[in-house]
Amino acid sequence: MLLAVDIGNSMVNLGVFDGERLVANLRVSTDARKSADEYGLTLRDLLVLNGIDPSGITDACMCSVVPPLTGIFEELMQTYFKVNALTVTAGVKTGLQISYDNPRDVGADRIVDAVAAIELYGQPTIIVDFGTATVFDAVSKDGIYLGGAISPGMNVAAEALYLNTSQLRRVELVAPKSPIGQNTTEALQSGLVLGYAGLVTGMVARFKKELGNEAKVIGTGGLAYIIAGVAEVFDAINPDLTLVGLRLIYGKNPPPPKVLD
Repeated sequence: MLLAVDIGNSMVNLGVFDGERLVANLRVSTDARKSADEYGLTLRDLLVLNGIDPSGITDACMCSVVPPLTGIFEELMQTYFKVNALTVTAGVKTGLQISYDNPRDVGADRIVDAVAAIELYGQPTIIVDFGTATVFDAVSKDGIYLGGAISPGMNVAAEALYLNTSQLRRVELVAPKSPIGQNTTEALQSGLVLGYAGLVTGMVARFKKELGNEAKVIGTGGLAYIIAGVAEVFDAINPDLTLVGLRLIYGKNPPPPKVLD
């Protein structure tokens, strides 16, 4: 089985694939202070709780936007699963042509998402990834990654309001009953949820002016469903897009050397 690992700024998302089938999806908080042993023991326990025998992990592929954790996860893969992980970096075969001033500047997760979106939904494609940042990526009708846009994520914006004001509070990120909030909670929810829906709708419209109206719009990340509830902007939502992309990229590359006992 293949263990796919997406190391993000807030969460580490892990998926176990049996062939092409995703049989388990696990999430742990990102914490660069944790050691390989701490993460390794946690992951082994989570796999067992989900009915997965850790000894059945024979391959691993990962992408990371948290450099301090990249080496830690590579180490724990060797120690706890006896595999060398394929880490998506420059030089790894993705099958994706990148049109960017410096291709090395593109986050690995953005490339992985684009590979999955092309495979699953075709091109042209617009990918909206809701994480610590809200990231928009564009793939042309010729399957070329063109670039995109980055804005603060909804959770980051909400936390910034709470930390930098005296009277605003943390609120649940759900749509209010009206865009005109009748109290502070509703006003915050309107600005955050409906405001971000407007951001997404507006950015997608701008992207389509360049890519063409036939471009499919794919949402991923936990908050995509919240936006989908207030804006008819997505053709599909796939929370496992990055994990699928990791599986596809792993299949395009020679397996890493085995760990010697």
